[in-house]
Amino acid sequence: MVACQPSATTSFEPTQSSCRESPLRELSMKSCWLKLLVLLPLAWWLACCGMSAVSPTFDLSLPTASAADQPVADSGSIDFEKQIKPIFAKHCVDCHKADKNESGYRLDLGGLAIKGGDRGAAIVPGKSDESLLFQALVGKGDVTAMPYEKSRLPAADIELIKNWIDGGAKVPASDSASTVVKSDHWSFQPIRRPLIKGQGSGVRGQQNPIDVFVRARLEREKLAPSPEADRSTLIRRLNLDLLGVLPSPDEVREFVSDPEPDAYERLVDRLLASPAYGERHGRHWLDIARYADSNGFTIDSARQVWKYREWVINAINADRPFDQFTVEQLAGDLLPNATTEQLVATGFHRNTLVNEEGGTDQEQFRVEAVVDRVSTTGAAWLGLTIGCAQCHSHKYDPISQRDFYKVFAVFNQCDEPSVLVPSAEQLAAQKRLDAEVAEAEKPLKELDTELLKGLPEWERSVASQSEGGWTILDPAVWKTDKGATLTKIEDSRLLVDFSTPANDVYTITFDPPDDIPITAIRLEALNHPSLPMMGPGRADGNFVLSEFEVFVSPDSQPSTLNAQLITKAIADHSQEGYPVSDTIDGKPTTGWAINVKPNSGEMLNVPREAVFFPKEPIVAKPGTKLIVKMHQLHSVPNYLVGCFRISVSGASADVLSVPASIKKIVATPADKRSKQQIEQLQTAFKNTDPRRKPLTDKLDGLKKQLDALNKSIPTTLVFKPKAEPRPTHIMIRGDFLRKGAAVEPGVPDVLPAIQVSKDLDAKKRATSARLDFAKWLCSPDNPLTARVTVNRAWQAFFGTGLVPTENDFGTQGDPPTHPELLDWLASELMADWSLKRLHRQVVTSATYRQASHVRPELRERDPANKLLARQARLRLEAELVRDVCLSASGLLTRHLGGPGVNPPQPEGIYIVTQQKKPWAESNGPDRFRRGMYTYFWRSSPYPMLPTFDAPDANGTCTRRNRSNTPLQALTLANDRSFHEFAVGLADRIMSFGPLPPTPTPSVADSDDARLWQAVELCYSRVPTDLELRKLREFLNAQRTAFATDPKDKDPAKSAWVAVARVLLNLDEFITRE
Repeated sequence: MVACQPSATTSFEPTQSSCRESPLRELSMKSCWLKLLVLLPLAWWLACCGMSAVSPTFDLSLPTASAADQPVADSGSIDFEKQIKPIFAKHCVDCHKADKNESGYRLDLGGLAIKGGDRGAAIVPGKSDESLLFQALVGKGDVTAMPYEKSRLPAADIELIKNWIDGGAKVPASDSASTVVKSDHWSFQPIRRPLIKGQGSGVRGQQNPIDVFVRARLEREKLAPSPEADRSTLIRRLNLDLLGVLPSPDEVREFVSDPEPDAYERLVDRLLASPAYGERHGRHWLDIARYADSNGFTIDSARQVWKYREWVINAINADRPFDQFTVEQLAGDLLPNATTEQLVATGFHRNTLVNEEGGTDQEQFRVEAVVDRVSTTGAAWLGLTIGCAQCHSHKYDPISQRDFYKVFAVFNQCDEPSVLVPSAEQLAAQKRLDAEVAEAEKPLKELDTELLKGLPEWERSVASQSEGGWTILDPAVWKTDKGATLTKIEDSRLLVDFSTPANDVYTITFDPPDDIPITAIRLEALNHPSLPMMGPGRADGNFVLSEFEVFVSPDSQPSTLNAQLITKAIADHSQEGYPVSDTIDGKPTTGWAINVKPNSGEMLNVPREAVFFPKEPIVAKPGTKLIVKMHQLHSVPNYLVGCFRISVSGASADVLSVPASIKKIVATPADKRSKQQIEQLQTAFKNTDPRRKPLTDKLDGLKKQLDALNKSIPTTLVFKPKAEPRPTHIMIRGDFLRKGAAVEPGVPDVLPAIQVSKDLDAKKRATSARLDFAKWLCSPDNPLTARVTVNRAWQAFFGTGLVPTENDFGTQGDPPTHPELLDWLASELMADWSLKRLHRQVVTSATYRQASHVRPELRERDPANKLLARQARLRLEAELVRDVCLSASGLLTRHLGGPGVNPPQPEGIYIVTQQKKPWAESNGPDRFRRGMYTYFWRSSPYPMLPTFDAPDANGTCTRRNRSNTPLQALTLANDRSFHEFAVGLADRIMSFGPLPPTPTPSVADSDDARLWQAVELCYSRVPTDLELRKLREFLNAQRTAFATDPKDKDPAKSAWVAVARVLLNLDEFITRE
């Protein structure tokens, strides 16, 4: 019943005979029975020449010839037709012919015998010892002796074949190696538009060709169609089928009372124009695309690919022609001047699983992803179980293993990057900031050019300076604001322990030297073995120091802190966008960090230092305390300094302004300096000029804005053509380590050939093959894509397709119940490939508008509704169960597209997963988004979705299961989200006033009026008298029960919530009639 699994009528289990490994079964081709019949007498005569029985053996020597063996002809005079072909006919072609080419190898035609099969060429003309065929006949090398489990060929026959190969293996020119695979199976025949005979009249005399074909079949079966459903049912059915949400009571009343003859058609057109249409039918396609928000397997990391989901919704809303829809998803990156949207579309085949477990072979799982792409493409567009030919030729359909790898080669030439997908607003902001950055760089470049003229003189000045002594201060007292533990270790260093808070402020008190005026304070960030990556920061070596403050506390007034104004800060290294000057700007959101650029040659996990200069030297009297405060308030946790030390100096600013690392570079001969050292030296010199700081501050600020903007832009997974094509080989028995014959991109031989660009070289042909293939899928010659697509559309509106096995149009699938209708719809679709027009054609038919009631004669003669004498009654899909509850409650957020959301879910979902998943519960409008936007972890899906049969997204699903379990009712009754929906529905019911218009005086402005409107809201119909009475009795009983509950603060509302829970839990509510 489900396309996520093999059809119940199809067996994919290989038989023992078909899967045995043998060299001849690993080779390929077809048969010529007429020649075989003509040559039977000669074959019998030749066979008689070597009738001595030979027992099966694996001895590498040739069998001993019997006395009766005839002399072997000279190799130059051997005639293939008269001498070799009869041997093959007698011993080999039973397994190696057109309809049973084991291992893709055929011996019924000479050209095919030489061409070989799955393991490549079987015959090397002139070299019998290197020929797989000869090795198999004598049991030599790494191949199994042939014939398999039968007597060996007579020695004379083997010797004759050996001499024929050594003589050049000549075959008649007419014995071609080319083959044409044909099949009489219905789905491989061209689509022919059938004539519409007779009159199929829809409601009000309108003619819809769909009804012509359906009514003709019903007449042959002597069955009558069902009457049209009532209008309340029709508008609810259309809303659920086209939009996936409930119609409002006002919409129901308007349609029911509309007297115009085109009221139904106008309703259909309005719904098809709704943005919710793309969401409803986009969800169908996302099942096929195996969409999920995580990588799968046990680690199951998050991935960002929601832009592809958004693309699908927008494409369906825009009615993008299905042929274009196909090409953009399979090969959008190969289109001329491909747009970002076309790149996003290629996310279809990036939805494959990714295995991140340690020790995995990445090539193995890359190959598995390509295999999945082949199988998914076969199911989605061709309706074939092409994946069954991965290890051996298909057991039932005319699809060889070579065919499988021809399609594999199409998808084997892809790189798999991610790209930024900015919105129009983000693009505009990027453009503006890029321009501002460029403008800010101009004066800085001009100043730098001028400054660098003085670099040599500055170097000489630095070289002549003394070191300027530093005095290490020993911490006397220390504390932290948020609980980090500081421990003093050797050399007066302070070490932060591993149980640090997310951010903190360190306050350290020192006894400064009283014999020198302090002109500078140095902070050394140091390594330590206990720190992550050895430090010096706790974020894998990095930290962000937000503010660095210095205070002096006089001995006479120990509680008084005199802040010292720091006017300058320098460092031996600053991360781009996080200069050390940010530590003295008074802003807690900025700071100094020390990360390095990838591939810059710089190291992260090394000691770094910063020097801070007070406006005036600090003169410490005896008893004076020096206090340093280090604020680390970065928004990301753990960006804390892990080990540090404080020193002071009284040397001049000129001496101290040059970091030790720069002095080391100055001391290095100019011709020995690296490019990195030259850049560091120039930057240090340029920063000595005070004119530069306001310019760099402005530029750094703009770059920070640009960096923040770029980080906010979503990414998505896409395809990109591979620069150097990969060779593709048949994989022996599907094993990626055992390469067989090389294959080129193509399609199964049973289908019309693909048109490739002849004027391209081999490299460009391999690259363009995916685009050629995508275009071929929707070419007029392909008999499958249009049939499969219209069948899936029919399935969406009737529960089952015209071909019930929607994923198997092969010989083991069901034939179409209405073949002419299928082909008429397919030809209609191919006219413009418009899915909206197709959907409109279906839903405006009288066949679609029938009632779903099962009459006794239909239950007896057509229980599965294959003859379409009625509509189908269907349980809503998982996401729609949530959506209709949201629309009934009035809580539904109708925003289109966007990233996944996290509605409330039960505790403990991730206990059994290998890695705990983040689930920050959504609030506000995101909490009430449609089910299709719920974040989907493959290893642990949102529980409500699998409860209502949502697929697991581990493989393509072309049709969902529909089950009926107690857990579904319990979810509707007790799940936290559904309780919130019931509260929303209760609020909505309590806000109802008199009925418009009042149906009877007795229900005006009363509980009955509210109950009446509640039923109308939830079920799109008016309640019966019995339903109204039962609901009233239940409401009153709940009021009594809650009124006596001392814990209930609002018993009136609680009673209505109980009524709402009943309404949402009835079978009718989650059923499409």
